[in-house]
Amino acid sequence: MRKFLAAFALLLWVQPALAQEIKKENPANPVVIMKTNSGDIHLELFKNAAPKTVANFVGLAEGTKEFTDPKTNKKTKRPYYDGLIFHRVIKGFMIQGGDPLGSGRGGPGYKFEDEINADQLGLDKLKAIRKDGSIHPYLLVRTREDYQRTVLMPLWRKLKIKNKEEWTARQKELSEIVKNLTLKGVYENQGYVYNDKLKSYRPLKGNIAMANAGPNTNGSQFFINLGDTPHLTGKHTVFGKVIKGMDVVEKIGETKVAQGSKPVKDVKIITLRLKK
Repeated sequence: MRKFLAAFALLLWVQPALAQEIKKENPANPVVIMKTNSGDIHLELFKNAAPKTVANFVGLAEGTKEFTDPKTNKKTKRPYYDGLIFHRVIKGFMIQGGDPLGSGRGGPGYKFEDEINADQLGLDKLKAIRKDGSIHPYLLVRTREDYQRTVLMPLWRKLKIKNKEEWTARQKELSEIVKNLTLKGVYENQGYVYNDKLKSYRPLKGNIAMANAGPNTNGSQFFINLGDTPHLTGKHTVFGKVIKGMDVVEKIGETKVAQGSKPVKDVKIITLRLKK
């Protein structure tokens, strides 16, 4: 009986560690270990879903990819992420890092394109204006100004409409276009370019995605989701997921923050390397 209780106690003791392990999407996918001053985070990288994004992330992490040092304005190679902080933390939403300036405005001195398959994510089936006349919640339209900025103005630019008079003259035609607009169409009007040959992932809890300032503005900044963020679907390249250390991500998510959602005490990436 004593042996049974001891074995049972041991089982209970190891369960928390086992619970942190999440099955990989593909055994062949690379894994990086992000060591932080809050603990280690293991990330599986989706090399087939986002090959350029993964190569960029790994190259910067390992110090094999050239970037421009914002302090010297000179090109260099070294492990880019070592010593950088999570400069933006929003509880229940995400933790963001990868900026050498620590302000959200820095990067590696270059930008590259998104790697997203909008059709696989279903954005080609979701109407911007739903049957009940409401605007799809993914668009985050709360005011008339939001609607004009998000839906109408990009459409005007695409159709080369120069003024309100021209818009009014083509009202019937344009109303039909807006009626049939999908979320994919809205985003394409905004400048997003999609690739139907890729396998894309949704921005779910535990996934890592590229932070950006709009279409095709990827550099070095990334975020890890603390919860599902469906409204970001199709707007950020998801290129991996946490397979161990989600408790560390959630711990960082509880960090006390100041203005701009920046942690009061630095949460640092100590090293970021491929798992050997």
